[in-house]
Amino acid sequence: MRLATVAALVVGAVGIGLLWAGGVRFPVAVPPGIVILLVGAAFVARAPWRWVPAVGVLLGAFITIGFLISPTGISNLTGDAGATVMAGQAVQLVGVVGAIVFGILATRAEFIPVRRQPSP
Repeated sequence: MRLATVAALVVGAVGIGLLWAGGVRFPVAVPPGIVILLVGAAFVARAPWRWVPAVGVLLGAFITIGFLISPTGISNLTGDAGATVMAGQAVQLVGVVGAIVFGILATRAEFIPVRRQPSP
């Protein structure tokens, strides 16, 4: 599940890259969401602590909330800004929602031991 969390964060970053390629303007030269999600993915992939997958949950929630409060989030998703932006917004959402789901499952798996069946 940890690897799925990492993959979902990368998918979210790819979605932001598509938004950028589609002409969405960002406050700085490189969209900060790409950097945030990729650094987060590297951290979740490499850090040894059990709580680390929860970082994927927090990053996914952060980007999802940004989408919901953005004045152009929904209109990007409905295609008002073109097909590339619509695809980018959809890919971003799939990635960050996946990071939330997989991050929760990965964190749970890290803290709850797997019960093994006794051998006969």
